[in-house]
Amino acid sequence: MTEYIIIVALIAVSAIGVYSLFGQTLRNQTSGLAIEMSGQDAKSNISTAQTNANTATSNANHTKNMGTYNDSNNTGN
Repeated sequence: MTEYIIIVALIAVSAIGVYSLFGQTLRNQTSGLAIEMSGQDAKSNISTAQTNANTATSNANHTKNMGTYNDSNNTGN
């Protein structure tokens, strides 16, 4: 039984890590799914998710090291 608790805890921590890693894109896609399942149109959520993914791609192309880690990040977004 203890093994199952450990596995569930690892899965939960992994899920938190994935949400942290993919950030706004994944949150907007999830909210778009929720809106679509409620019968509403989610075009704005899809557009926002695409914009965030493009921003993440351009930020990923910048060289980061310990001295410049926070430079040109999208703070507040």
